[in-house]
Amino acid sequence: MAKFVFTPKTADQLKDSYDAIIVGAGGTGLTAALQAHELGLNVVVLEKNENLGGNTSRASSGMNASESLVQLNHGIIDNNHSFYEETLKGGGLLNDRPMLKYFVDHSAIAISWLMEHEIDLTDLTITGGMSKKRAHRPASMAPVGGYLVTGLLKQIQKEDIDVFNNSRVTKLIKDDGKKVNGVEVETKDGRKIITAKAVLLASGGFGASKELIKKYRPDLVDYKTTNQPGATGDGLKLAEGVDAQLMQMNFVQVHPTAQTDHDHTYLIGEGVRGEGAILVNKAGKRFVNELDTRKVVSNAITDLHEDGAYLIFDQGIRDHFKAIDFYDHVGLVVHGKDLADLAKNIGVDANNLEQTVAEWNSAVKNKDDIAFGRTTGMERGIDEAPYYAIHVHPAIHYTMGGIHITPETEVLDSNGNVIEGLYAAGEVSGGLHGNNRIGGNSIAETVIFGRQAGMQMAKKIRLC
Repeated sequence: MAKFVFTPKTADQLKDSYDAIIVGAGGTGLTAALQAHELGLNVVVLEKNENLGGNTSRASSGMNASESLVQLNHGIIDNNHSFYEETLKGGGLLNDRPMLKYFVDHSAIAISWLMEHEIDLTDLTITGGMSKKRAHRPASMAPVGGYLVTGLLKQIQKEDIDVFNNSRVTKLIKDDGKKVNGVEVETKDGRKIITAKAVLLASGGFGASKELIKKYRPDLVDYKTTNQPGATGDGLKLAEGVDAQLMQMNFVQVHPTAQTDHDHTYLIGEGVRGEGAILVNKAGKRFVNELDTRKVVSNAITDLHEDGAYLIFDQGIRDHFKAIDFYDHVGLVVHGKDLADLAKNIGVDANNLEQTVAEWNSAVKNKDDIAFGRTTGMERGIDEAPYYAIHVHPAIHYTMGGIHITPETEVLDSNGNVIEGLYAAGEVSGGLHGNNRIGGNSIAETVIFGRQAGMQMAKKIRLC
C-alpha cells in the first residue's frame, strides 16, 4: 500500500475570509478543523512549520479514556470518577476542576468519534499514576501520535479543508468592539490580513523556547527537550497581545525517560514501562516505582547523580510496544544475548542486574512488588531473550501552564472576562493538568478539547 502523503494548499489559494481560523496543525487544530467543518463552518488551518502534526506526531504511548467500549471489549471495568480523582491527585490538586470534569466525561465519546473517522484505537496500555489501562492505541501498537495525525489528515483531505503550512500568524486582529475577528499571517507571498468570526489558538506549548523556559523556569534552562523545534510559545505571545490571561506558567513537566545522548532528543514512551520495563541505576538495582507520576520518577533519576538511568526490558515487552523498533532503528537500544551480556554492554554490575530482574520477575508472578509498591504494568516479566536497555535522562516535555480558558475553550482576559471571538485548546491552554500531566492525557486533551473548540465556535457563529 502506498504511503499516505498530505499536500497543503499553496499560499495563493489563501482566501481573505473564513468562518473560523485555526492556528496550529497539531492534533488539537486538526481535530477542531474537522469537527467545525462537519458542523458547517468554512475553516482554515494555518501552520508556521513546514511539517504538520506538531508535538502530537511525537507522542508514542496512547490516549487516555475511561468507560470506553474498547475497555469493555478488553474486560476492563473502569469509571470516570477514578480517572478524575487519579488525574487530580497527579496534578497536585491544582487542576481546573470544571475543565477536568468535562475532559473525563467526554473521553470515551472522543474514542468513539475517532473510530467513526476510521481512526481506531483498539488496544490498551497503562501509564504512570493510573490504576487501569486507559491509554488507547492502535491495534498494531504503533506510536499513537503519528497514527492520529495521519488519520486526521486523511479525513481533512477527503473533506477538502484548507490547510496551509509555512504560514506564521503574527498578530490577532480585533474590531472596535474588542472582538477578535481575524489574523495577520505571513507566507512566502508576504503578509496578509484574513478575517473570521472566530479564531482558535491551537499552537502548542513552549517546551522548545529557551527564552520562555528561562523566564518561567530558569532552573530548567539547561535541560534538553523532547519537543519539536516549533514549540516556542507563539500562541501565548499572540494571546498576550490582546490582553489574554496566562496561568500556571511555572508548571513545566520534565519527562523521566528521554534519550539525550545524541544531537536529537528522543522521548522514550511511558508505554515501555507500562508494558513491564524497569529502571535500574549504575549498580544494576531498581530505585523507584517506575509507574509513579512523571514528577516522582524524574526526581528519582535526577537524585541518583549518575548521568541518568537505564530502562531494562526483554523481547516480550518489545513485542508489545512497537515504537521500540524505531528507537532501535535510530541507534538508541543496547542489546544483550543474556542479562550478563547486557550488563557488560551498558556498564552495570551483572550479578546485581540478574538479581534485580529475578526479584522483579518474582514480584510479577506474585503480583506483589515488595521493594517499591508498584501495582501496574506487571502483566509480564523480563524473561525472554534477547534483552535490551535504553539510557535515559529527564528532559523538558510538556508545559502545563498557558492561556486561561473556560471549559468551553473561550479565552479569558486579564480581568477574567471572555474575549469574544477567541478560543484556545491543547497545550497552549493552561489549567487542565495541574502541576503534573499524566501520560496519555495530552493526546486525549487534543481530541476532547479540539472537538469542544470546533463545536463551540460553530454554536457561537450560528447564533451570530
